[in-house]
Amino acid sequence: MASDKNGANKIKKASALSYTPGEDKAPKVIASGKGEIAQKIIEKAREARIPVYEDAHLAEALSHIKLGEEIPSELYEVVAEVLAFISRLDENYGISKKLTR
Repeated sequence: MASDKNGANKIKKASALSYTPGEDKAPKVIASGKGEIAQKIIEKAREARIPVYEDAHLAEALSHIKLGEEIPSELYEVVAEVLAFISRLDENYGISKKLTR
């Protein structure tokens, strides 16, 4: 998830999530940062052909979660929507197949 903060001094925030259905109770934050670190997270995702979903409010909320922690239940619905979006991309474009080659 990525965002730009409004205003003259834009500060980019990004977080990366990991979720394995059947193993994890909820998605976990595996990377998070702002500024240059956020940009590196986004660059690494794009290099690995991992979809980047931009949502300023979600990026802000995820930025407060410690690394390795599961997302709180308040974020389940919005994160489920993001995961469904990525799943549709995978069905349409075979993204996970590209990642495993």
